[in-house]
Amino acid sequence: MSASVGATAPPRSARGGSLAGARRVTATVFAAQGVAVAAVSTTVPAVESRLALSSLAMTALTIALTLAAGAGSFAGLAAVRRSGPVAVMRAAVLTAAATLLAVAWAPGRAAASAAYVLFGLALGAIDVSVNTRAAAVERHYGRSILSSFYAAWSAAGVAAALLTAGVSRLGWPVQYVLTAHAVLVALLALTVRPHALAHVPSSSSDRPAPDDEIPERRMWTRLVPFGVVLLVAYVVDSTVSAWSTAYLHQTLAASLAAAPLAYAAYQAGTVTGRAGADHLVRRVGPVAVVRAAALLAAVALAGLAVAPSWPYAVVTACCAGLGVAALTPLCVAAAGRLQPGAPETVLARLNVFNYVGVLVGAGASGGLGATGHFRIAYAIPAALAVALVTTARFFRPTAPGPPHARTTRREGSAHVVPVAVDRSRRP
Repeated sequence: MSASVGATAPPRSARGGSLAGARRVTATVFAAQGVAVAAVSTTVPAVESRLALSSLAMTALTIALTLAAGAGSFAGLAAVRRSGPVAVMRAAVLTAAATLLAVAWAPGRAAASAAYVLFGLALGAIDVSVNTRAAAVERHYGRSILSSFYAAWSAAGVAAALLTAGVSRLGWPVQYVLTAHAVLVALLALTVRPHALAHVPSSSSDRPAPDDEIPERRMWTRLVPFGVVLLVAYVVDSTVSAWSTAYLHQTLAASLAAAPLAYAAYQAGTVTGRAGADHLVRRVGPVAVVRAAALLAAVALAGLAVAPSWPYAVVTACCAGLGVAALTPLCVAAAGRLQPGAPETVLARLNVFNYVGVLVGAGASGGLGATGHFRIAYAIPAALAVALVTTARFFRPTAPGPPHARTTRREGSAHVVPVAVDRSRRP
């Protein structure tokens, strides 16, 4: 198989679909996932109230959801290998919409708990399938575009958080709030269509070649630096996303209508950061971007920890989002280049760090919040973010990939783009 590099316009695929279409569909799935995650995160206080759950019980549910997402990531890996990422994306997003409805109308705690677990499984399957597709699309473009997908995720999260705040202000019960989100997620899922990518094996336009493999031990070794950054990024993300609504409501006395605004501001910051991240990576390189992002996130989280009022917390949450914005797409892009012929294998393993970060962030901050120490929950990830400065050097462009791949770099670009050898000419 071969991939074109440095094309000035997206090439048309062999089956009439377009690379631009594949990019558009991938961004749509990222947006659907952003809506779904925001729906769950911004309704935590309302669900607690409806089901008469304690903060510790809600923390346990969040941990169960995260563990289920980890399992769903590896289940999604198997499904991607069997059916391709596009089919898995569509099915997983529709499942997420159905489970949002199940959470909304669950008659009791047991049913709600089961719905959260199923939502986690769907979330994990979306993660591995959409990131696999995104890595493939970026590889075909031959330049950094992954941050734009995550910008779509964040923009959708902002819209969903504002939707929660708006309908809560109107006095709607949480059942109707979650139903509105579920309908939006389902509508986005129905727009997903397959678009074949050019220069892929004829046996399947979406499946990777089976021989693009690196040894298991070596894969983990090369993943660890990116995994550590991803872990800390998700500690920060889950601490702000999962509990900022509760923090504003319980500690800073914000109303149920105002409490989701910190989540919306955080996602607005990530939208802004990710909208310009690809340009910054190409201009100054990923090392400088990682260092600056880590320092900004650390300062913003420290500010969030000492926030005197909820409007101040909303502003600092926005700055935290701006800082952490580029970290996840840079990790995914770097990991996807380790094994370009089968990125889903690497990304499923990278997701282990993702969900460990979510467990640590959501679990620890939820536990601290349940005992009235939400401020400490934001001070700890601030210190972790400072430590990320030392890992930035691992993002220097290198020649990744299996032995049979060569690499090239576009002039002025900090991304190394793998170009696989045409296997049809092998003896």
